[in-house]
Amino acid sequence: MIEIADDNGRTIYGDVDEQTAQKIFESHIINGTPLTDFVVLSGQVNGQWTGGSEINFIARQKRIVLERCGNINPESIDDALKTDAYKGLEKAVKSMKPEQVIEEILKSGVKGRGGAGFPTGMKWKFAAANNADQKYIICNADEGDPGAFMDRSILEGDPHSVIEGLIIGGYAIGATEGYIYARAEYPIAIRRLKIAIKQAEERGYLGDNILGTSLKFHLHIKEGAGAFVCGEETALIESIEGHRGMPRIRPPFPAARGLFDKPSNINNVETLANIGWIIRKGADAFTAFGTEQSKGTKVFALAGKVKRGGLVEIPIGMTVKDVVFDIGGGTRSGKPFKAVQMGGPSGGCIPADKVDTVIDYATLAETGAIMGSGGMIVMDEDNCMVDIARYFLNFTQSESCGKCTFCKIGTRRMLEILQRITKGEGEEGDIEKLETLAQQIKTNALCGLGQTAPNPVLTTIRYFKDEYIAHIKDKKCPTRQCKALIKYNIAGKCTGCTLCTKKCPVKAIHGKVKELHKINHYKCTRCGICKSVCKFDAIIVD
Repeated sequence: MIEIADDNGRTIYGDVDEQTAQKIFESHIINGTPLTDFVVLSGQVNGQWTGGSEINFIARQKRIVLERCGNINPESIDDALKTDAYKGLEKAVKSMKPEQVIEEILKSGVKGRGGAGFPTGMKWKFAAANNADQKYIICNADEGDPGAFMDRSILEGDPHSVIEGLIIGGYAIGATEGYIYARAEYPIAIRRLKIAIKQAEERGYLGDNILGTSLKFHLHIKEGAGAFVCGEETALIESIEGHRGMPRIRPPFPAARGLFDKPSNINNVETLANIGWIIRKGADAFTAFGTEQSKGTKVFALAGKVKRGGLVEIPIGMTVKDVVFDIGGGTRSGKPFKAVQMGGPSGGCIPADKVDTVIDYATLAETGAIMGSGGMIVMDEDNCMVDIARYFLNFTQSESCGKCTFCKIGTRRMLEILQRITKGEGEEGDIEKLETLAQQIKTNALCGLGQTAPNPVLTTIRYFKDEYIAHIKDKKCPTRQCKALIKYNIAGKCTGCTLCTKKCPVKAIHGKVKELHKINHYKCTRCGICKSVCKFDAIIVD
């Protein structure tokens, strides 16, 4: 990609090789004429793009959290200040009392963007009400959902927005110490956070006597080892304290007894990145977006079998169809859209016949899915929903901390049943067993990991029960994805070119040149290489 900024705004070119770069230089830089065939976005003025081949991807987005990402040098506080960074902090500290800040956040209706969707202002109010000689505010940057990269992009593209949100939050609840708990797998984000913290300290936004007032706030970074369970706030607290990341029994809640046994507040990256904007522009500007019950915007990582994947920030209230088709361009394969997995391994599948579902916290919950932190994985007709459920449950089961029996053992039993089903060893009553185990785990697990782990299984049973029945009764995978339930055969189109024979890693294909070849099913590992290399569509999957 190449980006050019001139009197006509910004222009972004894509798919640029060395020769194209030379043409762009001569046409755009020397002669002032954009090379339109390679323009993906163009004409950005006042934050709005007006043209380019990818305009549909960006046109319906509303960027609050991501407004500076890509528009500033994230390692330059001067760039951030030119785009109103720390103006919200200045307004809060110099013209608002802590309770007024909390009231403004309550009025905005912003909810936790980490998955639970609890009102942020209410959370701050609880922490503020508890008196103590020391309080803490923590940023949860332990993003671990497969296919999710929202927090990473914010931290890498605009670290000052998160820092500003933490300082404002600290001022509101009376915390003078803050922590950013970031997974060590995000080295660029951590490096840029360290740069931003140092710059903020040098400019008087962090440390003692912030902006010439009596306010003090010190910020630290804690690198996590990548345990998914540490996304749960009490497990995160345990990890910061140097213990194994395992959730605590609640109550007491962190607002009363959190980090180092002191009142604490935990918000995720995206939540905090909204705070400075809300205080700077006012709650009413934020509530102009969203639905009656869910205000503002939400960042999603659009991934999977979608034509235009990437990070999108949309006003809450758009539909699944708006995001998958209007913004994402539909399926990359061109095959019919089947479902979208929302909320990561803790979320659920929304089928194609519910594509008009409104994206807000309450409506998504009715489908069995959740907003989650913002993962959105698109699937087409080739995806096996039983195998999808197995995949996500395998992830949450392996990430279970083992503290409570329902999560540790219950998810293991569910996974064993799903593994049997995908191997063609399913039995009558397996679906009912899965549903019973799922409800027991959801009701009795200690933390959010266990309570939400069964969601992918329950939603796939709810919407794609016929696929489970086909696997169990007919011993067939309708989508031909479960290896144990399929066979590769060679049809009459075979010309005997021998390419599949040469490429087969287990030598399961035999035949003479220019004659029909055959596959030895006892040797075949169903790797699919023969089908991928065949130029005559002679490989049939049964």
